[in-house]
Amino acid sequence: MSNLRVVAIARNLMLKNDAIAGRLRERFAARGTLVVNLLSSPGSGKTTLLEKTIEQLAARYAIGVLVGDQATENDAVRLRRDGVEVRQITTGAECRLDAEMIATALDNRQEERYDLLFIENVGNLICPAEYDLGEDLRVVLFAVTEGEDKPLKYPLAFNTSQVALITKTDIAAAVGYDRAAATASIRQVNPEARILELSARTGQGMDEWLALLQERISAKALAPAG
Repeated sequence: MSNLRVVAIARNLMLKNDAIAGRLRERFAARGTLVVNLLSSPGSGKTTLLEKTIEQLAARYAIGVLVGDQATENDAVRLRRDGVEVRQITTGAECRLDAEMIATALDNRQEERYDLLFIENVGNLICPAEYDLGEDLRVVLFAVTEGEDKPLKYPLAFNTSQVALITKTDIAAAVGYDRAAATASIRQVNPEARILELSARTGQGMDEWLALLQERISAKALAPAG
């Protein structure tokens, strides 16, 4: 297969994805649902963050979660313990979620109305960054254990995210985390990103994260659909 043929196929796939993502965005807007797409490397703390976030917000908001993994339903099982609607998307050989997977997962939930829908993307900072899922907010997690130059190695994930969450800050001193260097790396690839630092385990910094979500939920609910 020629290189031009490969490029054409890839372009068509992305056009299809973007069209489906646009329809999803319209659907979420009509329902007033805030959609948050979480990107990260494996082990950065996405599931723990979701658990702690749901614990704090589930009494006030209707929350749904779509969990993407190449195999197992381990994360989905953990999150269902918090009493929210969780749908597992098993991607198999695919290293990311795409808009069609999201649409399929929601097809039999047409009447479900969420205030907040989390998409826990596959643990990978490369492929997921390329796919629009119809989200309102893209958040990239970056654990203090991952190396301060992580944003420079995976610039697209950080450049396309509105929020960068520095996680596991409770062990920052123990691992020799250089806060200034990490912040500079993020700013180099995305000067406009909002940077939050937190530890889901201890609760440090969680208030700012929760406040951000609640502000966005309120704004989405008041925004005119379409």
